[in-house]
Amino acid sequence: MRDTASGHRWEGSEQFYRGAILALGLALGLAGCRTRASKEDGKPAAPARSAALAGARVAGQPPAQQDDGQWLMPAKDYASTRYSALAQINTANVAQLKPAWTFSTGNVRGHEGAPLVVGSTMYVVTPFPNILYALDLTQPGAPLKWKYEPPVLPAAQGVACCDVVNRGAAYDDGKIYYNTLDGQTVAVDAAAGGEVWRTMVADINKGESITMAPLVVKGKVLVGNSGGEFGVRGWLTALDSGSGRIAWRAYSTGPDKDVLIGPRFKPFYPQDRGKDLGVSTWPPDAWKIGGGTMWGWISYDPELNLIYHGTANPGPWNPDIRPGDNKWTAGIFARDPDTGEARWFYQWSPHDLYDYDGINENVLLDLELQGQHGQRRKVLVRPERNGYVYVLDRVTGEVLSANPFVHVTSSRGVDLKTGRLIEAPDKKTGFGHIVRDVCPAAPGAKDWQPSAFSPRTGLLYMPHNNLCMDEEGVEANYIAGTPFVGANVRMYAGPGGNRGAFTAWDPAAGRAVWSVPEPFPAWSGALVTAGDVVFYGTMEGWFKALDAHTGKELWKFKTGSGIIGQPITYKGPDGKQYVAIFSGVGGWSGAIVAAGLDPRDGTAALGFVNAMKDLPQKTTPGGMLYVFALP
Repeated sequence: MRDTASGHRWEGSEQFYRGAILALGLALGLAGCRTRASKEDGKPAAPARSAALAGARVAGQPPAQQDDGQWLMPAKDYASTRYSALAQINTANVAQLKPAWTFSTGNVRGHEGAPLVVGSTMYVVTPFPNILYALDLTQPGAPLKWKYEPPVLPAAQGVACCDVVNRGAAYDDGKIYYNTLDGQTVAVDAAAGGEVWRTMVADINKGESITMAPLVVKGKVLVGNSGGEFGVRGWLTALDSGSGRIAWRAYSTGPDKDVLIGPRFKPFYPQDRGKDLGVSTWPPDAWKIGGGTMWGWISYDPELNLIYHGTANPGPWNPDIRPGDNKWTAGIFARDPDTGEARWFYQWSPHDLYDYDGINENVLLDLELQGQHGQRRKVLVRPERNGYVYVLDRVTGEVLSANPFVHVTSSRGVDLKTGRLIEAPDKKTGFGHIVRDVCPAAPGAKDWQPSAFSPRTGLLYMPHNNLCMDEEGVEANYIAGTPFVGANVRMYAGPGGNRGAFTAWDPAAGRAVWSVPEPFPAWSGALVTAGDVVFYGTMEGWFKALDAHTGKELWKFKTGSGIIGQPITYKGPDGKQYVAIFSGVGGWSGAIVAAGLDPRDGTAALGFVNAMKDLPQKTTPGGMLYVFALP
């Protein structure tokens, strides 16, 4: 898909710049049982556990009581659970939450990031120009300790797909690591704010940019590129955490030597076996401009010593231009973090028809699936853009289950014998015709916005979309550094009229337990705690707390702008638990507000404006960090 949870655009210069770049101002350069509280200590009672759950366990993580209250990486842990063992804030008292302090970033672009908390310091990274701020949590109001401003190229804004977002940073060994929009990875001394090293890893002249949050694994800083709508070639790169030198790079298309496929590569399904499939499943040389970028989330299993990362859509969008399965796009790799060597691959959407990027989060659990009779499996749970919640064996890549969590017309299910997505012939897009009622739409059933998993409830909490679209394939011509899309799109609300929802899903049973409809796409990340409270934000600007068992709303606070960021929680130096969230509408979904688009032009922002005409009446641009605590 596009670079971000954001980006899309119209093909053709006038439509593209109206729908995306001008749209974002880039023309400037640019069914559980509810827990009852204990009267003795005010903490929630132990949750009721279903037979299907049978002791679900987060993979490779320490016992919950060892949680030290810090937040060192965007997903909280290598398993990408976004779960905190802090329980001072719980279902009995969350209604008493009050703002503790705020911090203005001075930036009104889309704020999709998550703060970090290391010891007594909070670190926040802004959208472009990607300033890093360090805030002193030992002082009232958390005053600024220092800031780091990397030298960045303003021209990067012109190749950012739909907004100049940044999804966060990571801490390791005394350094803060993050990426800049213009393709640099930086390491900053966490104590003093000095630059340790800075490495250019992407080329904006080709249309590449970087919006993702890095992950640090075994001395390697893992970074992927954005720019699938510019005909770039996707990759994941590992940098030495001490020096910034490139250790390895694995491409998503091309010959096996470029993809780092060797003798240890053992995909589960026959269609993923063979020599140089990253070339032969494309028209001649099309793999060189075929997309498959890596701008999403990475997980790591220390026991298996495997990292898991998705790959984004093939380019261009029009599938008639690129016959074949288009490997290795719209799928997931398991790799050795030391060498980058691929161990297995699975393709969510072969020959992707609808911009269903495969970059979503991979939640690593040890789980007994329903009907397994006491056998616990090492699984990877993935709510995918194509509309299905997948449970994969993370050792082998076998699909164990794949159940729809939204209304799906674009396919007819997943064949568990072959692993293939079952096509819906009447929804096939391409030249010469408009295909209507394609559900989910291009942003997917769930885009980049990450879910959270609680080992207490055994539920996955998913912010997601309820959108459908009409699509028409058109011609696309590749010119380096310019849009390469080939589709006209118009989006609208799915069944029920709500454009989003927040859903609790039981991955063991493969079903929804409860769901809360939202007027707009639920575009923020999720957070769940041992207090049995789950947090997320809405595009109107509400920050909400729900009972993790029942979905009952327990508290909400209206912030100054739409929320598309990722909530975190931490323990302050004063011993209190805090919850923090960015407020700042933007990204692909918020283009109509961030760029002041005309709501009468439903084609703007690649058709997303058609689904968001009333958002400007509900929120305004902003850029503020809100931090909450009990009185």
